[in-house]
Formats: sequence, C-alpha cells, structure tokens
Amino acid sequence: MPDEIETEEIIKDIFRQGKTCFIPRYQVQSNHMDMVKLASPEEIASLPRTSWNIQQPGEDAVLEEALSTGGLDLIFMPGLGFDKQNNRLGRGKGYYDAYLKRCLQSQDVKPYTLALAFKEQICLQVPVDENDVKVDEVLYEDC
Repeated sequence: MPDEIETEEIIKDIFRQGKTCFIPRYQVQSNHMDMVKLASPEEIASLPRTSWNIQQPGEDAVLEEALSTGGLDLIFMPGLGFDKQNNRLGRGKGYYDAYLKRCLQSQDVKPYTLALAFKEQICLQVPVDENDVKVDEVLYEDC
C-alpha cells in the first residue's frame, strides 16, 4: 500500500540470500489470507492488481502455501498504526490476525512478527480487541 514501508529491496535480499519468500494472497470476499511462494523478485511486477491496488497472485493460481510446507519463520506485518506495547492497528479485515492464529495451529514454533513503520505511525495507544494479535517488534526510525 502507498502508506506502508516499501519492501521491494527486502524481497530482493531474501532471494540473494537463497531463502524462500512467501507473499500474502487475500480473498477479498472474506478475511481469509494465504502466504504463497514467490518464484522470484521479478515475478511481482507481473502479478495482477486487486481492487485495493495490491499486486498478488490470482485466486485461481495454484501456488505453494507456506502452512502446507512447514510454515514461516518471519512475517512482516503491515499496519496503519502501532503503539509501544506492540499493538497493531490494521485495516479492519483481520487478515493477518486470522493467519497468525492458523500458524499457531499448524506449526510448532510461532513465526516472529516484525512491523516496519514510519515514525508518524507510532501512537500512544491503538484500539485493540480480543482478536488482535500483538507483533513481536515494531521497527521504525526514531530521530
């Protein structure tokens, strides 16, 4: 999204290090999200755009899903706002919260969750409810 930290260089570095990269694929009609395997950093440019202008594989594309092959070690968490208690304000659909709960059910070790934020996104407190999952760390520039 335009108001989030750009992750293109991080994705390129993942591939340079020989690691496997998974990206989110949202089902727009529900709060279901999968993390699907990205073949290369160049593949992103060819992906179709959703109604939210997010490039992701089409829902009909058959791709490897992270939870079916052992799970994830690290998830970069998007958000509109974060507080110093590591609460995250998402966009209201619960995609990442629901996905993290699925991770806990299907893999032995919880993936480390890291939010990349602009300092303007750090708030004293963000609203949360019982479905919200805290992030492990919020990384932002503090000038």
